[in-house]
Amino acid sequence: MGEAKRVFDQMSHRDVIVWNLMIRGFCRSGDLETGLGLFRRMGERSVISWNTMISCLAQSRRDKDALGLFREMWDQGYEPDEATIVSILPVCARIGEVDIGKWVHTYAESSGLAFNGKGELGVELFEEMTDHYRLSPNDSTFIGVLACCVHAGLLQRGRDFFASMVMDHHIQPKLEHYGCMIDLLGRSGCVKEAYELIQTMPMKPNAALWGALLSACRTNGHKELAENAVKELINLEPWNSGNYVLLSNIYAERGLFASIKMLQARADLVQA
Repeated sequence: MGEAKRVFDQMSHRDVIVWNLMIRGFCRSGDLETGLGLFRRMGERSVISWNTMISCLAQSRRDKDALGLFREMWDQGYEPDEATIVSILPVCARIGEVDIGKWVHTYAESSGLAFNGKGELGVELFEEMTDHYRLSPNDSTFIGVLACCVHAGLLQRGRDFFASMVMDHHIQPKLEHYGCMIDLLGRSGCVKEAYELIQTMPMKPNAALWGALLSACRTNGHKELAENAVKELINLEPWNSGNYVLLSNIYAERGLFASIKMLQARADLVQA
């Protein structure tokens, strides 16, 4: 690793991939302390960075250090993935951290339940995690439980979780949280409430959010809000011809044929 370290030290720009490669190289060669030192020096980390370090500490039977790093990963808002779970569960077993091991298993289950038709069970596991194990949820776990509410149609529970995230846990919603809520409200027929939520967002809504609102508008017959949503989509994605077709259809249903001609002219200009 000596030559690799020399090249690394001479690099003017090192992205997270380069850092990860160096950390993995030193750890696999048995120089765990140098790998850990590089990890501590990183300005920007990825989940892979955390997983590499946790895995290497676990394989070296430095279980308390591995568990401490896992806690640190969680506290800094990184979402554990399958590789994290595979590394940390044996650690919990070896040092007798039964409660944390159970929580890790619970977290792994709840994260995948939203998309497997078991949203209600995912909500139950989230509440077990927070009420029984007394662990504070982060923004990633709130995305998971809100997604469970979406797929299980749990409108009021979703509202409650969204409010609790801000009021009880002082976590500011991100686009992903707003996206879940708009999807949940739209699927539940609360289209105007979804639109009002978009209007109050502190950040600019993206195309995915407007697309979710548009889908709800079309399902529930809110033509005026659908028109607003498509216009926003056109502003965000002027190259997407499908948006022009959707708006043309809305204009046609309302007999606004002059507007169709103007829209076609705009589309031709943008896509020329």
